[in-house]
Order: sequence, then structure tokens, then C-alpha cells
Amino acid sequence: MASRDLIIKICGLSTPATLDAALDAGADMVGFVFFAPSPRNLTFGQARDLAGRVEDRALKVALSVDADDQMLDGIVAALAPDLLQLHGKEPPERVSAIRQRYGLPTMKAIGVSTADDLATVARYDRIADRILFDAKPPKGSVLPGGNGQAFDWTILREVPPGLDWMLSGGLDAGNVAEAIRISGAMAVDVSSGVESAPGVKDSGRIRQFIAAARAAR
Repeated sequence: MASRDLIIKICGLSTPATLDAALDAGADMVGFVFFAPSPRNLTFGQARDLAGRVEDRALKVALSVDADDQMLDGIVAALAPDLLQLHGKEPPERVSAIRQRYGLPTMKAIGVSTADDLATVARYDRIADRILFDAKPPKGSVLPGGNGQAFDWTILREVPPGLDWMLSGGLDAGNVAEAIRISGAMAVDVSSGVESAPGVKDSGRIRQFIAAARAAR
């Protein structure tokens, strides 16, 4: 993985062609979803096949939602991830237990709609290795992320200094530069913003997003 000042993650990849597009365009992280209600959900077999294409070109991120140990055992065996993204309601003690069980760094997602939501950071900042700030899902949504919703990026100007964090939620090639400028993010994550339909990644949009994010820095 090339060393750059901005980290770009393309999440929810599910086909060899779009994974290759992300890798060829210089994504730093590639994300794979293990959550049955998601249109981006992978089987362990699919994950194993895709993992073999990544090699050392990017970090592999496994996204799960309130997964139990049996599920996580399967994910780790299939993908051999470099990072575990916990996108559910996992409490700090569960995040800590997962980190210890697998010996892998963790990224805990925190939903944001108002500045008050930043108070949640204090519960995880010494436990998770990175925080992912994502928009809170719309009412009634079964998906905790990947909904194409943005939030007020100015809120992140109040993030505690020294925190390792990533911005997600409603990003696309057209707004990622503004999001970086307003929030000060040094890491960005996109899923639905590079899709032509829910769960269907678009290679052209992936390349456009990465180019726009790089140009912002």
C-alpha cells in the first residue's frame, strides 16, 4: 500500500472487476460487508476469492454488525482482514474483546447527526484503533450505514485532537473535496456514492471518487 497523507477506503466491494478498479486507482483500504440485510453482503466463499486478488496492494477491511464470535471466526478465516470494522451497537467491552480475540485492529462506527453525538467518542477512543464517523441511518432503515446520507461536516471540527478517525456518509466524487475541506478529514470512506444501484459498484465512479479525493489534498 502506497503511503499517502489521505487514506481512501472503498467499501462494499463484491466483484473482481470493481475490486480491481479500486486497487488500480490507488485505494488504501478495500472493504467487504458481512451483514445479511445489506445488498453488499458477501458469502465466505466470495470473500475468500476476492481476498486473493488484493495481495498487499491495500488493507482489507471486514465490516460486520453486532456479529457473534462464530460469525467473526468465519469472516477472519475467509478474508484474513487487516482491520475489523464494527458497525453495529457493539459496546466498548465487546470491541475490546474482539480486538483481543483476533489480535487485529478495530474501527468502531459512530452515528452522527448532532454535535452531541461526539460524546460517544470518549467511550471508544482508548479501545478502538480508529473511529468511523457515519451519518445516523434514516428512521426505519435496517442498514446502519451505506444509506447515502450525509451529516453536518462542521460537527467534526470539534473532534478531540489526536483521534484517528475516518469520515463516511453520503460522500461521492462531487462532494468529497468539500467534505475534506470542511471537516478536516484525513481519511474518507465511500460505499453507495460509487454505485449505479444499491450494492452495484461502478468502476468509473470508483476512479472518479479516488481522483477527486486525492485532488482535494
